[in-house]
Amino acid sequence: MNDDDLKIVKDIFNSFGKSEVIDESLMDCVIGVSGSSPAYVFMFMEAMADAAVQTGMKRDMAYKFVAQSVLGASKMLMETHKHPGELKDMVCSPAGTTIKAVEVLEKYGLRNAVIQAQLACVEKSREMSEK
Repeated sequence: MNDDDLKIVKDIFNSFGKSEVIDESLMDCVIGVSGSSPAYVFMFMEAMADAAVQTGMKRDMAYKFVAQSVLGASKMLMETHKHPGELKDMVCSPAGTTIKAVEVLEKYGLRNAVIQAQLACVEKSREMSEK
């Protein structure tokens, strides 16, 4: 594919989203971090909504709050180009509610669970590519 062809393809993809040109060796990684990841986010969102319902919020309202929160966090990451850890630190007040929640997420291994799930996804993609 020449540069003109690549520009046409990128223009088409960028007309309805954002695209990146990657080395073919990263395709399995892209599947894990982008292709399959909406399922991980939906599970996280569902869990957040379930907790809101458990503490008294109606489910439709909980989904609205959760969706707005995830959208806002995503926009902050995209617009500020700050490290996610820095953004997390920005919303954690000393001795506050957010840092307490972060402590519990760390205790129960959220970060490790996500990493292991994504690595399993990439491995499965590699296996499927070999068939």
